[in-house]
Amino acid sequence: MSLAAQRPIQVRSVSFGEAFKFWLKLGFISFGGPAGQIAVMHAELVERRRWISEGRFLHALNYCMLLPGPEAQQLATYIGWLLHRKWGGVVAGVLFVLPSLFVLILLAWLYVAFGAHPIIAGVFYGIKPTVVAIVLHAAYRIGIKALRNAWLWTIAALAFAAIFALHVPFPLIVVTAALLGYLGGRFAPTKFLIAQTTHAPKHTPLADLPAIIDDNQAPPTHARFTWSRFSLVAAAGALLWLLPMTTLYALYGWSGTLTQMSWFFTKAALLTFGGAYAILPYVYQGAVMQYGWLTSAQMIDGLALGETTPGPLIMIVTFVGFVGGYTQSLFGPEWSFAAGATAAVLVTWFTFLPSFIFILAGGPLVESTRDNLRFTAPLAGITAAVVGVILNLSMFFGYHVLWPKGFGTPPEWSAIGITAAAAIALFVYQRGVIQVIIAGALLGLLTTVV
Repeated sequence: MSLAAQRPIQVRSVSFGEAFKFWLKLGFISFGGPAGQIAVMHAELVERRRWISEGRFLHALNYCMLLPGPEAQQLATYIGWLLHRKWGGVVAGVLFVLPSLFVLILLAWLYVAFGAHPIIAGVFYGIKPTVVAIVLHAAYRIGIKALRNAWLWTIAALAFAAIFALHVPFPLIVVTAALLGYLGGRFAPTKFLIAQTTHAPKHTPLADLPAIIDDNQAPPTHARFTWSRFSLVAAAGALLWLLPMTTLYALYGWSGTLTQMSWFFTKAALLTFGGAYAILPYVYQGAVMQYGWLTSAQMIDGLALGETTPGPLIMIVTFVGFVGGYTQSLFGPEWSFAAGATAAVLVTWFTFLPSFIFILAGGPLVESTRDNLRFTAPLAGITAAVVGVILNLSMFFGYHVLWPKGFGTPPEWSAIGITAAAAIALFVYQRGVIQVIIAGALLGLLTTVV
């Protein structure tokens, strides 16, 4: 008899209240980007609490990595759904972003209302060049994992050239990279594999017990795929998208700012392959260049605020929505905050809604095909392209921060010094992003105020 067959019958369970408390806590401590957030969930759920096994955790993560959208938030939604059905998934996913939503609305309001104050202006003077180094470091971190051979390096180089020199729209780059990945998976499959690293479980009081969601368990009843359940979830998701969109259309027309924001961030939600850094060029192209909801400088400041708050970095869309609604006084000058908050909530809703639908509708299908998920080659192509796109983003930020008046004028030497110091802290001393941002803010204050 195998060891698996000798395991005791699983009698432990997680109450909804216990899970609620954990997901709420996670929403407040989920700093560090997707890598840090996934690491926290692995340590808590796999190693310490034993709510889910290593294999099931990685299987869920594989699926979330294939999806557009923030993979850490989707992973929380997936595990919450496995534990407590659809409401467990909804609660886990919502609580992952809700604290960040309120924090960013508050910070965005302080930014637009008091950003001209010398102290706040000094803080952002130091944060902006720090962000240049942070984005460059993000390209490096993704690149060393993703660009494992000449094929993937070529895709990254082509993506960089396409967006930097030819100004190709980001969606077209994503589609082309996915196609190249698909073809590469057919004709050179070993070059387009995505390696997964496993973590050895640490010794905890529950380490010797099987996980509540264990490798050898069949999917629970609610996780078994049926077309009726799939259709019902998809229809509910479509309705949750259609109702607010048609309401906005009826109130403001298709060209109304809130309507256009909702439509634009719906498209953005479907293109966020490779994490938030990958979608930033698309958000910049639309929010800054096409619609003028905010300026280039404000976009950089928003990225800095997004780096210092819990939740997915894609929550920068909350900042973009607030600034766009506030500065354009959509409800009149006396209701600027209400306009900003409304726009922030709307863009957050339309950005994250597809993630919930992908998990609640697609999760049962993924559970039925456990250990047989074969869509990694297109993802490998997209991830390689993302490296080139992020490198272009760092150059764009660097140009606007270090040469704010153009290459024909002297650079901001103090800003260059802050960027260099931040890069050394990140690349050489491997300091955390929040530590580097705080140090950059202090340097900005010393440069401008003291």
